Amino acid sequence: MFTGIVQGIATIDSLTADVGLTTFNVRFPGNQLEGISIGASVAINGACLTVTRQHGDCLSFDAMQETLAVTTLGRLKVGDAVNFERAARIGDEIGGHLLSGHVHTRARVVEIERPENNCTLFFEVPSEWSLYLFPKGYIAINGASLTIGRVEGNRFSVHLIPETLRATTFSGLQVGDEVNIEIDSQTQTIVDTLARLGYDRPAP
Repeated sequence: MFTGIVQGIATIDSLTADVGLTTFNVRFPGNQLEGISIGASVAINGACLTVTRQHGDCLSFDAMQETLAVTTLGRLKVGDAVNFERAARIGDEIGGHLLSGHVHTRARVVEIERPENNCTLFFEVPSEWSLYLFPKGYIAINGASLTIGRVEGNRFSVHLIPETLRATTFSGLQVGDEVNIEIDSQTQTIVDTLARLGYDRPAP
C-alpha cells in the first residue's frame, strides 16, 4: 500500500525492452534507498513495481505487458523523470489517501492554467471512468494523492501549490501528455455498489 505522498523524483537511467517485458533501471536521489531489499514494492509514477536488483543508487524493475498497456510506463525514455514512493509501513502517517499502486487508466492533459503562485491542470479520462469523478473527491495522478477541483463530464481539474510542483514531476507536464490514474477505492466501491442495487438508473 501507498499513501499518495510522493517522496521524490527519480530518473530513468537505462531500460531494456523485450517482447512483452521492459526492465527499467531507475536512479534515485541520495539516502532514499536505505533499508531497501529485493522484492520490495516501489510506486513509479503511481504503478506498483517490484525491486528485482539494486546496484548503487539504482533499482531495477520489470514491467510486464499488462502494466505497459494500462500505464504510461511503456513510453518512458532514458533521462525521463518519474515520481516515486516506497511502500508504506505500519505506523506511517497517511498524509494523502490509501493507494494500491494499481493504475486503472490514463488521462490526458487538455489545459494548463498558471496564475501567480498556482497551477491548475485539466485532464480528460476515458468516459467509462468519469462516473468516479466528484468535486472534492480523491484521485491519484502519477502516484500523487490530489483533490479534484471541477468536474465536467469526463474532464476534471486539480489545483497544485508550489510545494507540490517542486516535489513532483507535474511542473514539466504539457498539454497532450498522458498520466497514470488510480481511482479512489472507496469512491469506486460506493459507486459500483449503488449501481448493482439499481440506483444508477434514471427514475421512472
